[in-house]
Amino acid sequence: MLLAVDVGNTNIMLGTIDNGEIVNIVRIHTEPRYTAAEYGIQLRQLLDYYEIDPDCLDDAIICSVVPPVTEALREAISHQTGLKCMLVGPGIKTGMNVRIDDPSTLAGDLVVGSVAAIACYGAPAIVLNMGTATTMTVVDEKETYRGGIIVPGVELGLQALSAGTSLLPDISVTPPKKVIATNTVDAMRSGAVFATAAMIDGVIERMEQELGQRCKVIATGILCSAVIPHCRHAVIQDDNLILKGLWTLYEKNRKQAERSEERT
Repeated sequence: MLLAVDVGNTNIMLGTIDNGEIVNIVRIHTEPRYTAAEYGIQLRQLLDYYEIDPDCLDDAIICSVVPPVTEALREAISHQTGLKCMLVGPGIKTGMNVRIDDPSTLAGDLVVGSVAAIACYGAPAIVLNMGTATTMTVVDEKETYRGGIIVPGVELGLQALSAGTSLLPDISVTPPKKVIATNTVDAMRSGAVFATAAMIDGVIERMEQELGQRCKVIATGILCSAVIPHCRHAVIQDDNLILKGLWTLYEKNRKQAERSEERT
């Protein structure tokens, strides 16, 4: 069984995957100042809570956009399970060409989402990830990563509104009943949900126009359920896309390692 870990700026998602089937998923808050011991305690508690025997874990893989947490988690996982973690980053085999200015700068979560989209839905594809930031990335028909956009996430935008103004409150991301709001809170929610949906629709059109072909659009991330139903384009929502991508990458690299050992 594989322990797959996706470290984001706000949350860490941990999943156990047995032969491609996702068994357990849990999210914990990302704490950049936590030590390996503190993450180790959390990991131990989670394994106990879900009745997962560490000896049943065969391997581990981490995708992270928070470097201080990466090393703390790798050490915690090693201490609790004895496993050496595979890290999504330069050198990992993806099976995907990357056509951007500097491929070494490509964030691991964007790699994982693109690999998962190709494996699960095919190319060309636009991959949307709605977390602390909202990202939209493109893979063309030759399974080449072409780039994309990064904008502030929905919750981050709302937090900026609340922090930067005197009268706007701190609110949750909840779809209002109509676009034309008649009170302040619903006006903020309308902007967060409907304006984001319209932005997504507009960017899809521009990306497809620039690419010269229609794409499947796959969305993931904790805020998808609030926004994606209001998009006018057909969007596939896959909450487990990143875990599926981590499994795909793990399998590609495990098989590559096995072939290398056979040759030696």
